[in-house]
Amino acid sequence: MFGELPGTGFETLDPRFSTLFAPHIRVERLWTGARWCEGPAWFAAGRYLVWSDIPNDRLMRWDETDGSVSEFRAPSHNANGNTVDLQGRLVTCEQLTRRVTRTEHDGTISVLADQVDGRRLNSPNDVVVGSDGSVWFSDPFYGIVTDYEGEVADPEINGCHVYRIAPTTGVVTQVTDDMMQPNGLAFGRDESTLYVSDTGATHTAGGPAHIRRFSVHEDGSLQGGEVFATCTQGIHDGFRVDTDGRVWASAADGVHCYDADGTLIGKVRIPEIVGNLAFGGRHRNRLFICATSSLYSVYVFASGLAPTTARGRS
Repeated sequence: MFGELPGTGFETLDPRFSTLFAPHIRVERLWTGARWCEGPAWFAAGRYLVWSDIPNDRLMRWDETDGSVSEFRAPSHNANGNTVDLQGRLVTCEQLTRRVTRTEHDGTISVLADQVDGRRLNSPNDVVVGSDGSVWFSDPFYGIVTDYEGEVADPEINGCHVYRIAPTTGVVTQVTDDMMQPNGLAFGRDESTLYVSDTGATHTAGGPAHIRRFSVHEDGSLQGGEVFATCTQGIHDGFRVDTDGRVWASAADGVHCYDADGTLIGKVRIPEIVGNLAFGGRHRNRLFICATSSLYSVYVFASGLAPTTARGRS
């Protein structure tokens, strides 16, 4: 048994949230020692989590079988967002090299995207894979505005957008044109919806700090983009969707949980700024939380969407 970590716990804002945990469940800190944790990705077959320590230029690995932590890859080219594709391969956004890569089963690295229309990307940030094999990623400018998480450079692209990599041709297509700093992204339960956060408030006073909801068409284009939720503490960086359509989003004071109708129903309090999160474990009911210098986890009565859960387009 262990006591509750200071600054952690569940905060219920709506009765719907109280059904998602038990009073005895506690937040665990699994590891600390990073400068800025991001991009957790769960590998179910190996029972381990990979995540990024961006300023320290490394990918980290936590093993569920023995609780050990090790470096997965260093240097990582200031890796940020990560995900697992349908073949169990790691897909990574690299801010320093301004590209999206895939780690093959033999350990070699393939470049999926590093430019669009002959111009270099800004600094790919977060990434998801559709059930048809398409790769979707956000491209804000965070990796090229300082040398802390990338390298200062002039942008070659007009604006910051979300892109889709076609599964068969590898063609990169811009799918948004009205976002300031697109950041986290996640599909809804049947992939007819794509949620994207805009964190423009980080560099523009009064800028967006919200998650938008887009409809996804058969050809991969997006429509709509209404605001689903606005962050009340900091920004919503990365987030995940569970099997009941709830959105679990990072924030300055922990993880905010929104019901499928957009109501903020509760929070998982964390004593550090949360950058991203992922569901994992045997039943995908263990929430792994990347927060500034540390990796946390907590069990909830909800299960995150698995790659095979979504019913995508053929």
